[in-house]
Amino acid sequence: MTYVHRPPIEEHPDLVELRDRHDRVAMTPRSQGVEALALLTGLYLAASPWICGFNNLTTLAVTDLLAGITYMLLLGGLGNSYERTHSMAWAGAGIGLWTIVAPWVVAGDVAHTRSITSNIIAGALALVLACVAATGARDKRTHVPTASAARRNPHTPPNEGI
Repeated sequence: MTYVHRPPIEEHPDLVELRDRHDRVAMTPRSQGVEALALLTGLYLAASPWICGFNNLTTLAVTDLLAGITYMLLLGGLGNSYERTHSMAWAGAGIGLWTIVAPWVVAGDVAHTRSITSNIIAGALALVLACVAATGARDKRTHVPTASAARRNPHTPPNEGI
């Protein structure tokens, strides 16, 4: 019985190519801008009950605080691991949707003009940024063909997409 040595999965050419692609995308000004705006959005969302003056509405204040901290960690806090961050961006989109509907859903009478306006603006911005982050790795403008892609499609010119 012969033993065939197989390299670990981390060294598979497709996985190496995927990591390289995510590294290239993470270095673009667009992804860095999205990350910075996501951090600011999450920070505002966490602090909005005290900024806008609806911190006495305890259930909504706690909801916004937790949603803001979670949003910052999901989209902004993990910027050096882009291959994971862009996948978790869909959870950030869910947080954005939750933020929009939270004034009407959480317990208590918290649907006041300040809380509604703040949550709709912050939630819509969080939703848009999360969708941009989630689709960032699929952006065709950042695509640079690699050697393995050329092997799969020999008819692709070597400099296409650059």
